[in-house]
Amino acid sequence: MELKELRYIVTLAEEGSISRAADRLFMAQSSLSQFLQQYEKELGTVLFARTAKGIRPTTGGASFIENARQILLQYRRAENELWDSVNLEGGRIIFGISSFRGRYMLPGILADFQQKYPKVKVDIVEANSMELEEELTAGKLDLAVVALPVNLKSKVEKFYRDEVLIVCSKNHPAMEYVYQDDETGKCHMELKDAAMFSFILSDYNTMLGNISRQLFEKENLKVHSDNSNITAALSAGMARAGLGLAFTYRSCMEEYEDTAYISVGRQGVFLDLALACSAMGYQSKAVFAFGDMIKERYKRKPLPVS
Repeated sequence: MELKELRYIVTLAEEGSISRAADRLFMAQSSLSQFLQQYEKELGTVLFARTAKGIRPTTGGASFIENARQILLQYRRAENELWDSVNLEGGRIIFGISSFRGRYMLPGILADFQQKYPKVKVDIVEANSMELEEELTAGKLDLAVVALPVNLKSKVEKFYRDEVLIVCSKNHPAMEYVYQDDETGKCHMELKDAAMFSFILSDYNTMLGNISRQLFEKENLKVHSDNSNITAALSAGMARAGLGLAFTYRSCMEEYEDTAYISVGRQGVFLDLALACSAMGYQSKAVFAFGDMIKERYKRKPLPVS
């Protein structure tokens, strides 16, 4: 039995489909299907039940897959401890972040980290905050950026206070309801005024989509939306084009001459970003070094005016 084979089995269980697992493993579907048939034959038992919708673990298969997952986790821990002993002359970090936030946060940090630790590989997992919590709990990630609050037993360290903003074209009629503070220069719009216009919303299971809907519910306001299942990046782009209002984060602002970023109410709406560690327990020197680089970068980033 090889670790590669265990990775195949765990990936099949996670994807619930031979074709999706094959795509994730960068191999032909026929090769993975043949592997599974041969592997089950050698074991003398069926690990997965084949259904019209894909595959699912049998009762015995589920137990085997969980043991395989634990073996892989222990192997990764052994690798990390080995690389720690040779002073970051190698190693691997599995880092989780949302696609939207990662687009703005990660490129510069990854470039700096690679320059300082060229032999440490950083694997990126893109998922929303809720999914990242599940991945951390299962020990599939070493480190992740999550939005607080979270329900995690592992170490969680706040590093940045982000602001939720309304984004729109400067030509949008909603700009008539924008007020500017004479002292701070900060622009804001009351939610009741914004609610008169159509919004482009992210999906409800994303942090930004969830927060935006809760804002309207808290104020007993009805949100008008023709598009309510759009990625945060696309919704912001559509808003910049004058197709409606959208929400974004201050940390994800893109400067355009014809685009306005507006606080929600005079006080603004904020959320805390944190670095959360794996539930595995052991954290490598590489993980700490990568986390320290993120914290240092955001120490230098100006905080929003509150």
